Amino acid sequence: MERITSRQNPLMAHIRKLAASRSYRERTGEFLGDGTKLLEEAVRWGLPLTAVVVTPGTAAPPLPEGVRLVEVPEELMRFISPMEAPQGALFLSRRPAGGLPSRLEGRRYLALEGVQDPGNVGTILRTADAFDADGVLLLEGCADLYNPKTIRASMGAAFRRPVWSGALEQLLPLLRAAALPLYGAALQADTRDARQTDLSRGVILIGSEGRGLSAAALSACTATVRIPMAERCESLNAAVAAAVLLWEGYR
Repeated sequence: MERITSRQNPLMAHIRKLAASRSYRERTGEFLGDGTKLLEEAVRWGLPLTAVVVTPGTAAPPLPEGVRLVEVPEELMRFISPMEAPQGALFLSRRPAGGLPSRLEGRRYLALEGVQDPGNVGTILRTADAFDADGVLLLEGCADLYNPKTIRASMGAAFRRPVWSGALEQLLPLLRAAALPLYGAALQADTRDARQTDLSRGVILIGSEGRGLSAAALSACTATVRIPMAERCESLNAAVAAAVLLWEGYR
């Protein structure tokens, strides 16, 4: 095991940049995850790990051959970790190729537009995994899938469930080819009650909490759906709305 104690070490500087900068993650083709549980999930699901950093006394799971294993003091881990309370392990992995798939072969998908909070996006990924969605599509304005906060909130779902990024205009031909309806979560004059809509097949589209779905997205929707709630309430958190609609389709 390699040991590093200096903040000026190139690997330590690299980790700090991966934690802080989306453009740096995109340019280097790597991302950062933290915590022993996430590390175990990463190994279990075969992520292309490049390095693992642990503190003394933290046991790393058996790693694939060629993965760099480094031990650092706890003070240095607190310096490089994106978490306020580091859990003793960090890992670096190569990012898979981006972009939307060439076709949609499943039945149920979730798409997000403008959901900017990485914690919300990660939680939604975890929920999509729990309710067995065939994949999640991140459209314009969404938080970076490879933000450490997104990865952490997904609890490993980002490794288990297909997630793609792309633009609405790229998604629409895929929907037509697969004959999948697009259901937007929004209030319109002809919005349907989600309980009276068959969500077992199609793509559910969730927009940002502040602005909702864009005009282009609304015009592309086969229909819009609403979640029944008390009249005094206007809307739900994006992650909660996604959970309700995903469960309805799963049910």
